[in-house]
Amino acid sequence: MEMEISTAILFLAGLSIALAVVLAIANSKLKVYEDPRIDVVTDLLPGANCGACGQPGCRAFAEQVIVGKALPSECPVGGPETAESVANYLGIDPGSAVKKVARLHCAGGTDVAAQAGLYAGSVSCREAAAVYGGPKACVYGCLGLGDCEVACTFDAIQMTAVNIPIVDVIKCTACGDCVEICPKDLFELMPINRHLLVRCKSLLEGDEILEQCKVACTACGRCAADAPEGLITMQNNLPVINPEKLELETEIAVLRCPTGAIVWLDDAPKVEQLQAEEDEESI
Repeated sequence: MEMEISTAILFLAGLSIALAVVLAIANSKLKVYEDPRIDVVTDLLPGANCGACGQPGCRAFAEQVIVGKALPSECPVGGPETAESVANYLGIDPGSAVKKVARLHCAGGTDVAAQAGLYAGSVSCREAAAVYGGPKACVYGCLGLGDCEVACTFDAIQMTAVNIPIVDVIKCTACGDCVEICPKDLFELMPINRHLLVRCKSLLEGDEILEQCKVACTACGRCAADAPEGLITMQNNLPVINPEKLELETEIAVLRCPTGAIVWLDDAPKVEQLQAEEDEESI
């Protein structure tokens, strides 16, 4: 009996040793090397994990920077200071990325847009949208209940007196939270140097839409006709701006719009002010 127990113990011990050797060999053969600089760069990043850089999180972005597939300046939340820190640590050029900001494709506040009914439910755009699309006559327009303002963790969105959100381009980091939360898909992340913006998403055509909203696009096509060739095309009764033709952008495209549904934006003074403040801080 004792012999059998001893044999079993020896067998289990031998098996354990054999498995340990196999696991050790497998670990050495299958181990994936991870650059230790990834942890350092991740710690240098703001840790927002917002996805504004196009990656699912700060660590994923750090991995892309390490292998040269992304530039430190492509982190909009960290800004120039973070980009410089990462670049100095890695000994690379921080690069220069065009700042992106959230833009709203609607101007239909309560002063110009008709209401189809009264809404007395939860103060939430998403919940209001679930009730027959919301109380606004234009089913494509902003509901004005401020989900985007609540979702913005950078305090870059404020609701106006006419229940339309405005975006502070200085504070906006293009994190995309407003894009995700809006039930009407009215927000879009755009390069700040893109000047033309269509502030309407209605697919209706003709002057009848003006009964719902005085600043709606009527699909007249004048902007497309006036703009340089290839810059604006009409699709589904809305002007669509070709992002690859930014060099053709001109204010002439907005001059004959009868409702102001397409506008010319110029955020240069605000951006220059921000750059000046950052330069002063770095001195």
